[in-house]
Amino acid sequence: MYLSIIKGAVELGIIYAVLALGVFLSFRVLDTPDLTVDGSFVLGAAVSAVLCTLGHPLLGIPLAFLAGCMAGGVTSILSSKFKIQPLLAGILTMLSLYSVNLRAMRNKANIPLNNVATIFSYFDGTALKNHIEIILSLGILMFISILLFLFLNTKVGLDLRATGDNEQMVKALGVNTDTAKFIGLAVSNGLVGVSGALAAQYNSFADIGMGTGTMVIGLASVIIGEVVFGCGLLYRRLAAAMAGAVLYRLVIAFAFELGVPATDLKLISAVIVAAALSMASVKERLALLEKRRAPGLKAKEGGILNAEN
Repeated sequence: MYLSIIKGAVELGIIYAVLALGVFLSFRVLDTPDLTVDGSFVLGAAVSAVLCTLGHPLLGIPLAFLAGCMAGGVTSILSSKFKIQPLLAGILTMLSLYSVNLRAMRNKANIPLNNVATIFSYFDGTALKNHIEIILSLGILMFISILLFLFLNTKVGLDLRATGDNEQMVKALGVNTDTAKFIGLAVSNGLVGVSGALAAQYNSFADIGMGTGTMVIGLASVIIGEVVFGCGLLYRRLAAAMAGAVLYRLVIAFAFELGVPATDLKLISAVIVAAALSMASVKERLALLEKRRAPGLKAKEGGILNAEN
């Protein structure tokens, strides 16, 4: 029983790890909390589901990436060209994507894929049938993570990382930070779109409301990964984000197993994110208390030793 729970959580965790990489790119690399994610996740799912119904499930993955890139590009243009605050630009794009997603889904709130071919159903009747979800999802995740690592080490990727670290300095060096942000947000939402596409084909449906709270899930994955597995070089940070997504899904799965109602999922997610975000502050306060206590303890120990002598 527990093995099936773990298996299902790991499979979903791998799919949402692609989302975590996208959120990592915007939240950590560009230092931009991008709420476009909630809409681009559904956009990727919608594109993937429609192409599945047309008999092209494999094509749905790259097209979901392109659709997500366009959504991220719109947010970047609103922010850089029209000088709209980045957080508000993301909200505006997310709101507009609700209507776009409905249009993409042919004005239907839900597209079932129960009797439709998906990338996972290609292997029905083979020896891999029982494990194809985890094998195929993991293969796609590894491919994406390697490409992202290589991209972030190119000149464009380094400009993007530098823009997130110190935008003013990068501008002084003659780098077009608007272009860097455009590329970063486009790739970020493209990855989120791929995650939505995989989620739709894995769950055998696409729903207009499936993106609610996606940003929180991505943040939780990134932050949990950093707290549990630490930060360091780029490859370690990417690995931590992916591992954090799997760990997050395991926590949620066992919370449900313990009887937590599904209606409390968003509350649990918010608590996890808040706890992870406050972890650094708690550690600093504990370290400060230890420093304050240290002189008093030493003086007390010295007094005891003098009394004994």
